[in-house]
Amino acid sequence: MSVLISMAAFALAASISPGPVNVVAMSCGMQFGLGPSLRHVLGATVGFVLLLLFTGFGLHEVLQQWPVLTRFIRWAGVLFLLSLAWKLTVSDGRLSVEDARQRPSMIGGAVMQLLNPKAWLAAVAGMGAFVASGEATLIWSFALIYFVVCYLSIACWAYAGAFLSRYLRSPSRIRLFNRCMATLLAGCAGSLLLV
Repeated sequence: MSVLISMAAFALAASISPGPVNVVAMSCGMQFGLGPSLRHVLGATVGFVLLLLFTGFGLHEVLQQWPVLTRFIRWAGVLFLLSLAWKLTVSDGRLSVEDARQRPSMIGGAVMQLLNPKAWLAAVAGMGAFVASGEATLIWSFALIYFVVCYLSIACWAYAGAFLSRYLRSPSRIRLFNRCMATLLAGCAGSLLLV
């Protein structure tokens, strides 16, 4: 039982800590409310759990043999985060018809997680720490625990954004919030280059 508690603690520490997926969840919650943001939350959770399962069932060995893939994933993630940061920076703080079409989606959340080097590091580290033996039962248990913890953690960030939206009703406040989120995303991108 103690290994399951340790898995849950690891999942919580990795999922609730600030990172690009959580920053976007908060921004989505602020702009679109909690309900629509839960699509991003579910997509990001499913994306991460799939990554975790692939890692547990052998992907980490492929990455060790082909380190260029790890560098490619890192750079793709950095470029993706910087493009999101740019979109937030140039946003005028008003929700237009175009913004409404770009509502949070499950696919967007999953893709973001797959391009998130922090997620890759968490998957490899978690599987290395708890399932180095490759035992299928432990891999599936870890994935199930991670699904619940990750979903709730990212949902907390979306809720925080929805809560803040009550205080950020004017376009100028939304612009300020968006620029703060853009700065955080750019900082996440920069920190990924140091890993």
